[in-house]
Amino acid sequence: MNQATRKLTALDTNVLARYYVQAEQADAATSAQCEQARALLESGKPLFVATTVALELEWVLRGFYKLKPKTVASVFTHLLGMPHVQVQDRQALQSACDALNQGFDFADALHHASSRHCEVFTTFDTKGFAKRAAAQGWVPRVQVP
Repeated sequence: MNQATRKLTALDTNVLARYYVQAEQADAATSAQCEQARALLESGKPLFVATTVALELEWVLRGFYKLKPKTVASVFTHLLGMPHVQVQDRQALQSACDALNQGFDFADALHHASSRHCEVFTTFDTKGFAKRAAAQGWVPRVQVP
């Protein structure tokens, strides 16, 4: 591990959620966490977001907070635009964010983008993902066995 990597502060999903979702009627503890998250994310300190955290954050924003896909995509666009935030696989996260804006499921798109070094992405998801990805000409090629 190099010295620069050691100086990073890794963020958990709950920190990012507290930063991006401001609860209108939050209790004192939640309000304090929101303020701490804001201070940390806006400090300019080198931060790190793992792919697994990004995946869980999308689920929390969409599933728990019921945010619309375009709003979730704007959260990731903002996060990716923060120069002091390092993302584990920026290219995959950006691709998944773009796909979310096109109406794709974020998790499916992130799995696919994270497999860009492969020849084929195999899925049983015939409800639209495979067909739509194939129509878009995604690489790797998406196939249903």
